[in-house]
Amino acid sequence: MELVPENERRTESSDEEDEEEEEVWRKHYSSRHRILLVGEGDFSFALCLAKHFGSARNIVATCLDSQDDLEKKYSDGIRNVRELEERGCLVFYGIDVRNMSTHFFLRTQRFDRIVYNFPHVGFLYREDSFCQIQLNKELVEGFLRNARVLLKKVDGEIHVSHKEGEPYNKWELVEEAMKIGLKLQETVPFYKNDYPGYQNKRADGGHSNAPFWLGDCSTYKFKLNQSA
Repeated sequence: MELVPENERRTESSDEEDEEEEEVWRKHYSSRHRILLVGEGDFSFALCLAKHFGSARNIVATCLDSQDDLEKKYSDGIRNVRELEERGCLVFYGIDVRNMSTHFFLRTQRFDRIVYNFPHVGFLYREDSFCQIQLNKELVEGFLRNARVLLKKVDGEIHVSHKEGEPYNKWELVEEAMKIGLKLQETVPFYKNDYPGYQNKRADGGHSNAPFWLGDCSTYKFKLNQSA
C-alpha cells in the first residue's frame, strides 16, 4: 500500500472540502466567483460579501488610500480590513484603478467579477461643472480599460454602481465602455439595503467618513464584446 505524506493528505482533504462547499449568493455575487473589489473606501462592501459567504478566500479588495490614510479617514476602516484578512481576503492599498492591470499581483490574476461602487475623483469642482464631469469620465474610462485586461473572457463581468440623472448621465458610462470593447449586459437598480453593513462614504475632504446621498442608483454590468 502506498503511503501518502500527511501534508498531501491535508491538501487533498482541503480541495475536496472546497468542492463540496455550498454555493452562496448575495445579489449578483457568488461565493464561487473570483471577485475583485476596487475603490473600496472603508471596505464595508467587501466585508458584507465576506460575512454572507462565510469566507473571503475568493475576494481581492483594494483601495486608493495608504493604510495610514485609511485609518485617518474612516472610523471602521482598519477594523474591517482586519476582519476581511481573518476571513481569507487579500487586501491591497494604494491601488489606482487607472493602472491596476500593471500591479505585480493583479496582473497575474483573472476575475469573474470586477466591482467599482460609485467611482468619483473627489470633490475638486462643482459636481455639475464641465471640469468635474471630465475628470470623472477619465477615471471611469481608465478603470474600464484596466478592468477589461483582468476580466475572465468567459462569463466575466465588470460592475459599476452609479447614480442616475443629472449630472451623472453626462459621464457617458455606457459609451465609454463601448469604445474599449465592452458591451452592456444589463442595468439593474442598486439598493443599499441589499448589502447589510455596507456604508457608502464621501471618501474626500474633511467629511470623508460621512455618507453621501444615493438617490436613484443602478448597477451597470458589462461583458467583453467578443464581436468587437
